[in-house]
Amino acid sequence: MAAWTRVAALDDFAASDAIQVDVAGKEIAIYLVGGSVFATANRCTHGDARLCDGFLEGHEIECPHHQGRFDVRTGRATAAPAEIALATWPARIVDGRVELQLE
Repeated sequence: MAAWTRVAALDDFAASDAIQVDVAGKEIAIYLVGGSVFATANRCTHGDARLCDGFLEGHEIECPHHQGRFDVRTGRATAAPAEIALATWPARIVDGRVELQLE
């Protein structure tokens, strides 16, 4: 069974519902949606923009450059020009901390 790694605190979302963490050589976006957390690669697969700087609406993150959209639960591209899905990682909240399963 893969280990869980603490990467952030819920307090880190005070100014935004999407943050970036750098862990295990990966740049990961963490999204807080309705009390749950989700984790995807932080770079848009279309334009290489930081998704944590995008607009989160429900379970979709919109790229700040070309308005491609992705479902943060699955990584699936949901609006052009994005076509390639994002990598995702299991995420959870334990005692006010965000943990990811990276393997």
